[in-house]
Amino acid sequence: MTGAGTARPRVVAVVHRAWVLHPRWSLAVRGAVAAGLAWAVAVLAPAPFSEYPFYAPLGAVVATTATPVRSLRESLQTVGALLLGALIALVADVVLAPSVLAVALVVGVALLCAGWRVLGSAGVWVANSAIFVLVLGQGEDASYVAAFAGLILVGALIGTGVNLLLPSLPLAPSDVALDALRDALTDQLDALADGLEHEGALDADEWERRREALFPTIERARRAVDVARESSRGNMRAHRHSAWASSQGRRARTLGTAAGVVDEVVRLLVDWEAAGRDDVALGPPLRPVVARALRALAAALQDPTEGDEAAGRFAAAVDDLRAEVRDSRDRSGDDHLVAGALVVVLGRAVEAVAG
Repeated sequence: MTGAGTARPRVVAVVHRAWVLHPRWSLAVRGAVAAGLAWAVAVLAPAPFSEYPFYAPLGAVVATTATPVRSLRESLQTVGALLLGALIALVADVVLAPSVLAVALVVGVALLCAGWRVLGSAGVWVANSAIFVLVLGQGEDASYVAAFAGLILVGALIGTGVNLLLPSLPLAPSDVALDALRDALTDQLDALADGLEHEGALDADEWERRREALFPTIERARRAVDVARESSRGNMRAHRHSAWASSQGRRARTLGTAAGVVDEVVRLLVDWEAAGRDDVALGPPLRPVVARALRALAAALQDPTEGDEAAGRFAAAVDDLRAEVRDSRDRSGDDHLVAGALVVVLGRAVEAVAG
């Protein structure tokens, strides 16, 4: 009994973690509930609707796969696309006898209409609807089209209602994506600092691969934050988690700026602090100072709990770099344009971390 009692909270914790971190679970539940309700409504509807009940769950699935705000708009777009496809098929059925030419013409016209901006991503349904009506609705076009479009609309409205009652708010997956971006950025900053603290030029090919490897992580984080932001609109749960959402938004902006800064710093250093150049960007006097600034930025990103202290240390490190560049320029008479550009770029990060 003790073992069972201990295992139960563990199982609950695992299920809760999977539910929170993987929105596909809640999507599956919402879709299943909406599809079941739509089927039940369609079966109880009068003819000809009850003859085609399977179209109602289709509309429900279309609606539940979108966010609450998008679900109603996409549902209307989908119904519009279905009606347009049905109209194309009806016109073709009147003008042409069933044949290869009729199918080809209907599909061609439907694909042209699918690009209509008003329909958005639902444009793909124009061709599907046209083929369904042309092939399956022969002899009963009016009743078939009415049932087809009507059940899709009813299912979509049910799916939209389920979305509003059981909304998803994927803030936890967004946090995970932002954590991955933070770790990737701090790894790059630490590795860049390591390279500057040792003699020798940076390997241009290696750092180009590092830059390219970071892009998918940046894009995943951007998509995750965009989905969370859109999911919060019209979401009854959003008010309860408004502080979390606001904090995540600020963090996303900070990391977004930091990602741009890291990319620019890498490009500047790889292009100018390279082997074979007589006019390197930094040289022995400035390399350690830049390395300290990069490590301070990594620390500010990695441990936001330190708050103003970490941001202050990074700002101080950039101030030290600025002063050292100025002193080096006075001593050597060199312009130090690239070093100055680094100061400006890192200054953007100072503002982002402080904000």
